Amino acid sequence: MGRALRADAERSVRAILEAAERVLAEDAGASMEQIAEAAGLTRITVHRRFANRQALLEALAVSAKQQLLDAIQEARPDSAPALVALYRVTANVLRVKNSWRFTLNHSTPHSEAAAALWAEIDAYTVQLLTRAQDEGVLAQDTDLEWVRQVYYALLSEALNRPGAEQDPAAQDPDALATLVIDTLLHGAGPRD
Repeated sequence: MGRALRADAERSVRAILEAAERVLAEDAGASMEQIAEAAGLTRITVHRRFANRQALLEALAVSAKQQLLDAIQEARPDSAPALVALYRVTANVLRVKNSWRFTLNHSTPHSEAAAALWAEIDAYTVQLLTRAQDEGVLAQDTDLEWVRQVYYALLSEALNRPGAEQDPAAQDPDALATLVIDTLLHGAGPRD
């Protein structure tokens, strides 16, 4: 019986988090009651899982960052040449970022758990960029911290391009990954 309750509780939490992401993306001021309704649960059930809005926002941040980390690991960044790994990681991360737009753009202070996940994501990114530099994809004198910041900015901008919401093809993660990596490596200058 305990296992069934645990599985049921996990499903409830997942339903709440998914509903919260959808509802808050539409209306950042949405109430816990609106989130409960979207999840198909009672407000009491939502409050049983999350004591208040801040707890819910923190859980959203942890869930989104864990999914980002899973997407990076799923791309197996250590088992392919750096350029291939960079494309795979980028496409996977764009898929997750597209699903968690509200949470990943929301300026909630990081809980310890979310901060730890973000540190792990940063470490993977720097490790991959270091490999790219070692393999000659990036110049030896490149400031990898700057490249990391630019890469993160390009990831966000790729999903928020004007008019992209009217053209579903413009949101294809593989096409966006190509755009991000080409821009990161070549900028807007002419190609040889």
